[in-house]
Amino acid sequence: MRGSRFLAIARAVGSDSEARDFRARERRRLHDATHHVLAARLRDGTELFDDDGEPFGTGGRPVLDAITASGLTDTAVVVTRYFGGVKLGTGPLARAYAAAAGAALSSTTRRRFARGAKLRLRFPYEDTGVVMRHLAGAGAVRLREEYSSQSELEVGVPLAVATELTAALRSATGGRIRIEERDEPVLLPQ
Repeated sequence: MRGSRFLAIARAVGSDSEARDFRARERRRLHDATHHVLAARLRDGTELFDDDGEPFGTGGRPVLDAITASGLTDTAVVVTRYFGGVKLGTGPLARAYAAAAGAALSSTTRRRFARGAKLRLRFPYEDTGVVMRHLAGAGAVRLREEYSSQSELEVGVPLAVATELTAALRSATGGRIRIEERDEPVLLPQ
């Protein structure tokens, strides 16, 4: 707008510190720019925004509003402005930041996640094949694995199949498997 250039980039983040680190990287990468406005919205309800020296409410809030309108969570957007020498006024400036953020968000790849249960499995190595077949059939995601004479896996499984999978694994291994449900939530791609 009137000589200024706005560049926006969106990225998945899991915390406010990741969002701030994202902006720090953009600030280093585009070090000659005037402003690096940040906004982020996390799944836990945390919202973060910063005008980075622009007039109050003209940068961060419009970018955050664009994220909210997109329906995305665990998302941060940095809009970098190269000042063009002409002051835009607060209304046009806010609209320019919102438009840049909206453009970045509309071209973002979206992924859906569902809550799952995290299970820790311990079983004799010789049961690995049967355990892996059941896990694959249940749509489990392997999070951590360790193999020796006693195999140990941490997996995320859809909540809807966790109880059924546990019973099937115990039956298939003749009760040799030890299953511990972890209290940590896990998100699984859909």
